[in-house]
Amino acid sequence: MNKKLISILCTAAMAGSLLAAAPAFAESQTEASTEASGSAPTAEELLAEKVTPDKAYKFALITMDSIDQHWVNMNNGAQEEAKADGVTVDFMSPDTKDDAKQIEMVNNATAAGYDAIMIAANGPDAITGALKDAQAAGIKIVYVDSPANLDAEATFSTDNKAAGKTAGEQMIAALKDKGITEGDIGIVNVNASTQTAVDREQGFRDAFDGTDFNILETQYCDGDASKAQSEAENYITQGVVGIYGTNEGSSTGVGNAIKASGNTDLVGVGFDKSDTIKDLIKDGYLACTMAQNPDVMGKLGVKACIKVMNGEDLGGVTVDTGVTVLTKDNVNG
Repeated sequence: MNKKLISILCTAAMAGSLLAAAPAFAESQTEASTEASGSAPTAEELLAEKVTPDKAYKFALITMDSIDQHWVNMNNGAQEEAKADGVTVDFMSPDTKDDAKQIEMVNNATAAGYDAIMIAANGPDAITGALKDAQAAGIKIVYVDSPANLDAEATFSTDNKAAGKTAGEQMIAALKDKGITEGDIGIVNVNASTQTAVDREQGFRDAFDGTDFNILETQYCDGDASKAQSEAENYITQGVVGIYGTNEGSSTGVGNAIKASGNTDLVGVGFDKSDTIKDLIKDGYLACTMAQNPDVMGKLGVKACIKVMNGEDLGGVTVDTGVTVLTKDNVNG
């Protein structure tokens, strides 16, 4: 399947840049890829585009869990778009990040005869068997946030490796502001199989190439904030100068560990946004976080499902839905 890459990475190089709403994409777009037929549409254009379903379709939205505010915001975006377009989206995600539970959700959606499934794959491989069964039953698959290793109609997600590199660059800058140019850095990740988290870690590590900082062995928390805090506290006892959390739960844990330590020289950098993470930034326990746009993923996912059910071939298009660096200066923006 031919895939087009629409690169719309909204990573803010400076703290003052803020993507507060989808229409602001136009301010920080990079040049979109093109095909012989002409320029590919941008995310802003896709958001503005009106879609009309041929009938009242029914879609399932299955995310990694139903707890993180990231997924709640994605569902909010999907529900808003579904209401506007006259289709139904059922949010039927597991209560925790677990391959078996997510597979069960896909199997349930297949048995229920949904027209399409929007899914954020917990891992790139474990879910593919269930998704193949769904496709064999005539169900269309659209990826939101995290794809699996199986061709689908379209993918709407963050360029996680680039965003991870930005997180690393932000940490280096924050450490430099404190006069710190060397030392150990800890990473609290979700797991070793979720591709989005793997990419975020790799991008972060890439940012430290050629520096005098040392990245320690990664610790995994399965997205659990309490476990992440314990792991971050272990890093702190080892004398690290900075800690990076790769998702909402790990970022919350990192910020809480720095808060509990009372060490104002420690630099914490997170990924994702929630009210708790925003408060940790305001209070100075996290220098910044990489804020995604899950509501945009949800909206564009619904639009894509309607299009393919209407008979349109999206060609496996991949759209980067952008990321913004949130700091104390713009977290209230």
